[in-house]
Amino acid sequence: MSGHSKWSTIKRKKEATDAKRGQLFTKVSREISVAAREGGGDPETNFRLRLAVQKARAVNMPADNIKRAIEKATSEAGGGNYETILYEGYGPGGTAVMVEALTDNRNRTVSEVRNVFNRGGGRMGESGTVGWLFDERGLLVVEPKDGLDGDAIALLAIEAGAEDVNEVEDGSVEVWTQLQDLKSVEETLASEGLSVITAEKTYSPKTSVEPVEGEAAAVLRLVEKLEDLDDVQGVYTNLQVGDEVAINSAV
Repeated sequence: MSGHSKWSTIKRKKEATDAKRGQLFTKVSREISVAAREGGGDPETNFRLRLAVQKARAVNMPADNIKRAIEKATSEAGGGNYETILYEGYGPGGTAVMVEALTDNRNRTVSEVRNVFNRGGGRMGESGTVGWLFDERGLLVVEPKDGLDGDAIALLAIEAGAEDVNEVEDGSVEVWTQLQDLKSVEETLASEGLSVITAEKTYSPKTSVEPVEGEAAAVLRLVEKLEDLDDVQGVYTNLQVGDEVAINSAV
């Protein structure tokens, strides 16, 4: 198994805090709506919708909210005319930053994203500026299970087609896959009785950078400000977080 993933742990702890706010529900509802509108309202046959519903459940979104989002998207009124856009740029210390947004107004979203980059000591670039530094991959987070330690879960995941596995501090396990293998690995682990907390497409850095402590903290603040934007669904960076920064940021 690979070592602990500090950045992922920080991100998930911040998401747990954010789950107390309605903004995160709005973002997940938007993702559910787009998935249902494009692929139908049945999570069993619409894998993207299934992933969105899993994410909603992971942040304790009420079942009624999930049902309403699906019904609205599959009704004649539809669920809004959203499109996925990727923004790229650099943060403090030369870190690469990818921002994924779902928006119904390109002008509004690009203005908001650029403003956060500028205020956060970074700069927004053109398409392709940093995208080549990342790979599209699948990421699953699996809860520990009685009778199966991290190594046993890792073995099951590798046998199912996973590329890499990380055990994180809370005992859960990150499973990394090729994007095209995400569905089959998720289904195999679920069939083994494992609880898959999240399963999603992500952007994994090919190489990482570890700026000095002050710059690393500034990157984390930039990421948090970007994630706070209503249209932003995910922020990805090649930041390598040192122990001290990781501890302070996870508190």
